[in-house]
Amino acid sequence: MVRLRLTRMGRTHSPYYRICAMDSRSARDSRAIEYLGQYDPCNKDEEKQINVNVERAQYWISVGAQPSETVASILKKAGVDPTPGKKA
Repeated sequence: MVRLRLTRMGRTHSPYYRICAMDSRSARDSRAIEYLGQYDPCNKDEEKQINVNVERAQYWISVGAQPSETVASILKKAGVDPTPGKKA
């Protein structure tokens, strides 16, 4: 089963995250199937915090990938409907 979730990157006390499609059984920072964007919570400018490839995110959701709670809220902010199984 494929899940859309975050992988942690960056330095100590200065994290940023990559949004990626991964096998649900894999570890948090292991190899991803595809990287879909970035989320930088430390960036002061809210418009630059989220960078998502909307087209690919919609594709993965349409084929049944389950977004985590955090990724679902990030995708809502980016304008993507995070309901799995809906055709784009």
